[in-house]
Amino acid sequence: MIKGFGGIFWRTKNLEVVKKWYSEVLKIEIDNWNGTVIKPESGNETIFSFFTENDSYFPTEQQVMLNFQVHDLNETMQHLEQIGVTLAKNIEISEFGKFVWIEDPEGRLIELWEK
Repeated sequence: MIKGFGGIFWRTKNLEVVKKWYSEVLKIEIDNWNGTVIKPESGNETIFSFFTENDSYFPTEQQVMLNFQVHDLNETMQHLEQIGVTLAKNIEISEFGKFVWIEDPEGRLIELWEK
């Protein structure tokens, strides 16, 4: 029945700052309608998962966490370092892949994943 996610939508306090940050930091080109279309690539997958209210995987005051799959986490980390974005949590390596976390300008924890 479900083909995939149709989109991720949320409100922001400072639209221009957040748009600029996502464009510069994550290289997501935001169009003039305040969004973009991210087309899936072969080998890319979207995880849909629930967490309990008190799970510590991401901040309990944050209802939703974004996870972006990246081609090369080391290359991504070099980019983040070059533009002055610090990691919110250090790299974690598990059977699911490699992960790092950063925060957007409004403090949302974002997970970057290389599988």
